[in-house]
Amino acid sequence: MKRLGKWLAGLAAVLLLAFVALRTPDTGPAEMRAKYGAAPSQFVDLGAGLTVHLRDEGPRDAPVIVLLHGSNDDLHTWDQWADALKRHFRVVRFDTVGHGLTGASPDKDYSAAAMVALVGRVADRLALPKFALAGNSMGGAVAAQYAMAHPERLTGLVLVDAGGAPKKGNERGNIGFKLAAMPGVNALAESITPRFLIERSLRQSVTNQAVVTPQTVDRFWEMLRYPGNREATMIRFSTPRATLDPARLAEVRVPTLILWGEEDALIGVDGARWYNRAIPDSRLVVYPGIGHLPQQEAPLQSAAAVASFMAGLAKPEGAAGGAS
Repeated sequence: MKRLGKWLAGLAAVLLLAFVALRTPDTGPAEMRAKYGAAPSQFVDLGAGLTVHLRDEGPRDAPVIVLLHGSNDDLHTWDQWADALKRHFRVVRFDTVGHGLTGASPDKDYSAAAMVALVGRVADRLALPKFALAGNSMGGAVAAQYAMAHPERLTGLVLVDAGGAPKKGNERGNIGFKLAAMPGVNALAESITPRFLIERSLRQSVTNQAVVTPQTVDRFWEMLRYPGNREATMIRFSTPRATLDPARLAEVRVPTLILWGEEDALIGVDGARWYNRAIPDSRLVVYPGIGHLPQQEAPLQSAAAVASFMAGLAKPEGAAGGAS
């Protein structure tokens, strides 16, 4: 028994040392805000303890498009779109709860319903009565659900490799999302998040590997470790994934543009066709040789498609307003 006790004590000591050696602590909020939240970023108090990191660019009297990022991403995924669109359109993008510099939700609600509600709260705070709404991946699923709940508020809908479509079961996915969904392993991931794992996950998500720069990997890695974001990730991935109701999508009478990477390994191009069939007034554009992030992998082509789409929409009423 004494020998067993010593062996267990030794094992515990080795595991503790390994944990300490491998542990990746949270990033510092002040340092991250200085690095990723400089002008034109704003930090907008929405009440109830929630402050949202957002950027609001372009002419205040121009048609508005609100951009929603995907899972474990942040508003910087839209940098190139914003640069291309902000001369002619008002471009609003923000870090949703549990992501980027917005960080943890005070009530730890990271459900799709909470994110849909947050779109409305941000739009109200910026005095946007009507706007176009675009989303990638998780953000695309949120955008589609917002369109189902509040079609009267939208001038248009843009779905970019959007979640919410049924999966065929042959998607390769990425290692980061797989680990986040594994009980036990995901608990460790709240404290141990090596940079190489983030890089590998990102490389598995895109086809155009040129977008996986050291700076981009650093941003994903550091934002994931922003206080509260890792816990939020594990909460989200512990919730079963839901497929949207095609019957409800069929009731969406909002002009819709669907952009999709043909080589998307996370959400296959069959998802694009499913959305195209479900939403009556929709148009599909598929990009050959592109993966899950067309806004980064094919920024000029995809932004041009959005600019053309936006130009064809009616100008929204009362576009004035903004956060201070």
